[in-house]
Amino acid sequence: MKNRKLGQYTWYCYLVPALFFYAVFMAWPLADSIRLSLYSASGPAGAGRTFVGFDNYIRLFTDPDTSARFWGAFGNTWYFFFINMVCQNVLAIVFALMLSERTMKGSRVYQTIIFIPVTLAILVTGYLWKLILNPQWGAIAQILTKLDLKELVKPWLGDERYALTTVALVSSWQWVGIPAMMFFAGLQNIPDELLEAAEIDGASKLGKILSIRLPLIKPVIGIVTILTFVNNFNAFDVVFAMENANGAPSYSTDLIGTLFYRVGIAGQHPVGIPNPGLGSAIATSTFIMLMAGVVGILGLTKSEK
Repeated sequence: MKNRKLGQYTWYCYLVPALFFYAVFMAWPLADSIRLSLYSASGPAGAGRTFVGFDNYIRLFTDPDTSARFWGAFGNTWYFFFINMVCQNVLAIVFALMLSERTMKGSRVYQTIIFIPVTLAILVTGYLWKLILNPQWGAIAQILTKLDLKELVKPWLGDERYALTTVALVSSWQWVGIPAMMFFAGLQNIPDELLEAAEIDGASKLGKILSIRLPLIKPVIGIVTILTFVNNFNAFDVVFAMENANGAPSYSTDLIGTLFYRVGIAGQHPVGIPNPGLGSAIATSTFIMLMAGVVGILGLTKSEK
């Protein structure tokens, strides 16, 4: 009996390694970041830290210059997330629906083609698209010129009106393969009997999609939305590769990730000295926003029993 009781709790042993790494690499850095946001560094490299309470948060939300940069980056990040949700995830659902059709031929080949951009390094992708989008000799400019559509050639990465949208579309192009495969896996788990019964009842193809297939992958849609939300609010490398850490031009592509990098790690021009306290306040505020967003998305997309 004692051995049986002990055997019921052996599964805890399998959680210990995961909990250890989570505590060391996730929980502790998060707690230390919250602690650091309550301090101000009076010297370079975080030397001479002084406890200032919530002064960093007050400065972040009330100081004219700092709050303008923060709310500007915050709005840009939401717009970046919106473009990815509309373009990346909607297109991923369309791809998944096409690939899951029983009459679809060469499904494996198309899956590979869709997933190939994911395997590319982001810095490589950003650099290649900078070349492609160059308005002077880029591939797109050359094609539009040959089609006598030269008026459509724009400085897509150099104009404030187009820069953020262009970067977001490049990000959507690169990462569409991951949600497409997740949606495809979810659609594959739908029993054929449900679809066949709907066909017998006279349901159209669109009716089956709206009434059966999409509702049954609602939890997958929720997970993809959360992943997109979190990844976009942590986005940095795609802007760094295609523009720079300052969110050029004129901060139009500045995201929360690039703002945090400039303030907390690299130091902003012209001082160039990092402010880890203010940077941690930005990170903590972003974490709270992410938690609120994730809870809301989970509540909207949870499956109904």
